[in-house]
Amino acid sequence: MSSIDSQTTYLKYREYSDLLKVILYSSQSVLGAVPLIYHLKHNNQNIIFIQTGTMGGNVIHYLISNGPPSKKFIELKRLTGDYTFVDKIGTDGMSLYIPILELEKSNLDFP
Repeated sequence: MSSIDSQTTYLKYREYSDLLKVILYSSQSVLGAVPLIYHLKHNNQNIIFIQTGTMGGNVIHYLISNGPPSKKFIELKRLTGDYTFVDKIGTDGMSLYIPILELEKSNLDFP
């Protein structure tokens, strides 16, 4: 086990809405940081994940998707948690527009 893995906790979610609740919670914190969403093809699976953490270690929140994301952003409604995939950043001030970044490679070892 590498030193990265010994300091990393993996949390697997069943669906996007649960994963996006982590982003909603993070955006309401004192720091107001919004994690980025990453897509990675790993072992023939489409993995969607965000990374959070502190000095004590990383937390990788992820899900396995049936396919790659259909659009480049997720519009996440702050008040309801509803989300849609969109092509670009919109103008709704009550929404978070989170880019989905395509990774070619990662040293993370998903369980």
